[in-house]
Amino acid sequence: MTQADWPYRYDLLLRLRLIEIVALWEGRLTTKHLCDYFGIRRQQASKDIKKYLEEIAPENLMYDSSQKGYLPTTNFKPVLTQGTAEEYLHLLERNNDLNLHFERLDLGFGHCHQIPLPNRAIGAEILRPIIKACHNNLRLEVDYRSINDPKPDGRVIAPHSLVFAANRWHVRAYCEKNQAYRDFVLTRFFNTPELEESKSNFTEQQDTSWNEMITVIIVADPRLTDEQKEVIECDYGMNNGTLEITIRASLIAYLLRSLNIEIHTINADPKAQQIVIRNLDAIKAWVFD
Repeated sequence: MTQADWPYRYDLLLRLRLIEIVALWEGRLTTKHLCDYFGIRRQQASKDIKKYLEEIAPENLMYDSSQKGYLPTTNFKPVLTQGTAEEYLHLLERNNDLNLHFERLDLGFGHCHQIPLPNRAIGAEILRPIIKACHNNLRLEVDYRSINDPKPDGRVIAPHSLVFAANRWHVRAYCEKNQAYRDFVLTRFFNTPELEESKSNFTEQQDTSWNEMITVIIVADPRLTDEQKEVIECDYGMNNGTLEITIRASLIAYLLRSLNIEIHTINADPKAQQIVIRNLDAIKAWVFD
C-alpha cells in the first residue's frame, strides 16, 4: 500500500502509532495513555484501540484483566512503526517539550526527564519572510551580523532551505555579496527582512555542496584497547566496527561538531577522543578552509 492509498487521517494515525509504541516499550497500554496524550475522551480512545486490533494488527495485543490494560503478545510485530528505541525516546522528547511550556499538562511520561537547553529565540517577523522566500525562490534583503563581522551588515540572499544543526537553526541561501552559497544563523538576523519582487537565478539546484552526498565513516579511536573499542562500537551502533552516515557535503562540519569530533587536532587522551573519521580524505575538502 502506497502512502497515497493510506486510509487513515493524520491525527488518527498518530494515535494508532502511540498505541504501538507504548505497548511495545512500556509493556502495557491503557486508554489513559491516549486520553492524556491527545486530550480525547475514553470512548474515543477505546475506539482507537479497537481499530488498531481489528484493522492494523489483530495479533499484537491482548487484554489482561488483572493488569487492566493491553499487553503485547509474544507474536507482536510493529506495523505502523519500525520498532526502534529511538521512536519511544522521540516520544519522550516531544512530551518533555510540551511540559516545559504547559507545566500542568500530564501526558503520562513523568518518569523521564530532559535537560533544558537555552531558548534561541527567533522572531516571527524574521522567520516568516525567510520561509516565504524559500517557498517562492525570492530574493531577500537582510541585515546580518556574525562573530567575524559583528557590525550590522546588509546584503541580499536567496534562501532555499532551513536546517537544524549544532543545536540551532540556519537558513541555506545564496549570498549575492559573497557570490556563494552560505549558511546563516537565524538568530543573527535583525530588523525585518524585505522581500524583493524579482526571483533569484540561484536555486537549490545550483547549490553544488548541498546536492552532493558524502558518506562519513566513523570508527572507534584506534588507540583504545579492543575492549574499549567494543564499548564505543556498541554506543554508536556500529556494524563491523564502523558507522556510516550519508549526509549533504555542506552539512559535514555540523555533523562533526555534533559528534564532538575535532579533526584539526588530536586529543592526547583516546578516551576523550573516542571516535575518529576513517575516510578523512573524502571529507576534508568540506571541513578545511
